[in-house]
Amino acid sequence: MGTHALEALQFLAAPFVMCLILAGIHCYLGLHVLARGVIFVDLSLAQVAAFGATVAILFGFEHGSAATYFISLGSTFAAAALFALARRHEKLFSQEAIIGIVYALASAAVVLVVDRIAHGAEHIKDLLVGQVLWVTWHDVIKTSGIYGVVSLVHFVFRKQLIGASFDGQ
Repeated sequence: MGTHALEALQFLAAPFVMCLILAGIHCYLGLHVLARGVIFVDLSLAQVAAFGATVAILFGFEHGSAATYFISLGSTFAAAALFALARRHEKLFSQEAIIGIVYALASAAVVLVVDRIAHGAEHIKDLLVGQVLWVTWHDVIKTSGIYGVVSLVHFVFRKQLIGASFDGQ
């Protein structure tokens, strides 16, 4: 193997490991999404997370900062709580309709907020495209830790979560 090939492998090692981590947990979580029949919930929650990050940047927090992350995470938890509440009232309105409405509102809100941010076009490009090739080992370690905690929670509460997803309990 030539020097250039080894450099390319070294350059792509962190993104490759990140892809393995993401694919592993997302396949498992995807099974729960499919079993519950809320197919577009992931897209809607991702859009709400993008809205939270955009609002954080509007308020002056740096892209990628802890504050931006936690505002985005808080927005996502709020939307997830709304979806859980909507599931209890499925006879009144469709959960998929609520998911679609939240997605559309979050998408429109991101565009409106980005209009008020300097360098908003770059921010929206980063949200839509991402930067998988620029993943660092620090990102891999941080993501592994977060997904490790998520995996541990799913393992500890597996009976309840499997029951809720596959048995409708």
